[in-house]
Amino acid sequence: MPIVSISLNDEILSEIDKLQKTMGFSGRSEIIRAGIRNLVDEEKQKSDLFGRIHAILMVVHDEKSEQVVTGIKHNHEDLIGTHLHSKVDGNKCMELFLLHGDAEKISIMTKDFKTNRKMENVKLVAM
Repeated sequence: MPIVSISLNDEILSEIDKLQKTMGFSGRSEIIRAGIRNLVDEEKQKSDLFGRIHAILMVVHDEKSEQVVTGIKHNHEDLIGTHLHSKVDGNKCMELFLLHGDAEKISIMTKDFKTNRKMENVKLVAM
């Protein structure tokens, strides 16, 4: 099996150690493999979407990133039926987008958020 080296900051490493204890993983490598499998499965599911769909997109970010969120939001206005913004913890914000439109365009919007390092968490639920 090939070996891949990664660098993790102390905060992420601490979270991985907590997961190992609470979820019963045999080691850090197992957690990382499970995370990668989850990401691959999630992306496969999204790539299978086609036609017009309904979806909910959740984005968590630092309030300093509000301009980035606004820019992405304006680029995809045609998909957004409803947008909710809430301050959830200190300087963190959560955005909920209720989307309706072409699956490919919704995937692009999701990717725009996911690939931006200023976003802490991005989750799409599509139907």
